Amino acid sequence: MTLDSHTLLDGLFASRAMREVFCDRGRVQGMLDFEAALARAEAELGLIPAAAATRIALYCRAECFQLELIAEATVRAGNPAIPLIAALSALVAGQDEQAARFVHFGATSQDAMDTGLVLQLRAALGLFDADLAHLGGALEELVRKFRHTLLIGRTWLQPALPITFGLKAAGWLSAIGRSRERLREARHRVLVIQFGGAAGTLASLGQRGIDVGGILARELKLGVPGLAWHSQRDRVVEVATTLGLLVGSLGKIARDISLLMQWEVAEVFEPRAPGRGGSSTLPHKHNPVGAAAILAAATRIPGLVATLLHAMPQEHERGLGGWHAEWESLPEVCLLASGALSHALEVIEQLSLDPQRMRANLASTRGVLLGEAVTLALSPLLGRALAHSLVERACCSAIEEGRSLFDVLAAQQEVTHHLSLAELDRLCDASVYLGLAEEMCERALSEYARVARGSEG
Repeated sequence: MTLDSHTLLDGLFASRAMREVFCDRGRVQGMLDFEAALARAEAELGLIPAAAATRIALYCRAECFQLELIAEATVRAGNPAIPLIAALSALVAGQDEQAARFVHFGATSQDAMDTGLVLQLRAALGLFDADLAHLGGALEELVRKFRHTLLIGRTWLQPALPITFGLKAAGWLSAIGRSRERLREARHRVLVIQFGGAAGTLASLGQRGIDVGGILARELKLGVPGLAWHSQRDRVVEVATTLGLLVGSLGKIARDISLLMQWEVAEVFEPRAPGRGGSSTLPHKHNPVGAAAILAAATRIPGLVATLLHAMPQEHERGLGGWHAEWESLPEVCLLASGALSHALEVIEQLSLDPQRMRANLASTRGVLLGEAVTLALSPLLGRALAHSLVERACCSAIEEGRSLFDVLAAQQEVTHHLSLAELDRLCDASVYLGLAEEMCERALSEYARVARGSEG
């Protein structure tokens, strides 16, 4: 599938804005931006005529080129920069043969492709941060609004202890905050030019290579690395691995929501809308389509990240095949991550909860979730092993007989001899046994506020 194609699945798995960044036209424009900036930098230093730089920059627009012809020539050339530079030279020569001699002066094709990719990544990272800011805000609202809403905490898919929905959302928020931080850190490392010439020495520019690189970076508003990174791919792979972590965290949110949305649980629901989540044959269906798309991305991205990691040990000063493996894999990671993030934002912003159903599900456990609280209260009096055994038997009786844990324990003299009915009633109250849930919600909100302030700075 080409990134410019418009297929039935484009909108499901990638955002429109990210598809515009990583379409073929976007790739070509990134390389042309490099060529125009290179010409201006060299003209400023007197290495090429100023008129030549002006003429070259005039044609550094993707609409000047037939992308189909570039694509056909790429098959023979081995990369798209070679035919693109040839086509640019031909266009310039049509108006000024002298100027055409200075197209791509002193650079190599990977300089154009990698710097063009960095320009695309800059746009992509800006889109990711904006969407993450919106998602973080929506999650903050969930934490605040539902910090006291009781919910069954589940381990191994089974009831464990009472928690609050706010605490669950706080876990989601905390992970999103860490992803924002990671992307911010990766941004500083990846947003640099690639400029080394044929073997990374800039020998073609003599002693002026460093000066050209500095002006080139200034023109493109990018950083200057210590040296060329043609076969050192950690910068771009860091972006991919960081996006892999982000989508894994989004997948965690999607997994939770889809499980809570099951008919038998029915505590949380994706937004309802005409045509959303329905079935071609079952009128009653309300499927978690947003969660499904996120989980699909979380399933696909690890393999792509693995490809990029596998491609890192590249040969000498220019990789053979490893570099080429990045060309579609990295954009696909960005596209899939953008789609997952868009779905997550839509789902979280319109998520509906049923606190009454949450309470009903909690009540259906007949209080056995508070067995730990009773055990801890009895342990100093009976010893931990005996207390645990006594409460475990009581929980089994409550489940088998359809009685509450309180009623079973209240009928046992061995318990009431040590605990009054009032104490026992308090111990069997789910709203009392929430530990530090409230404080943890506050900590998550405070932590994310710090992340958000850092992003603004």
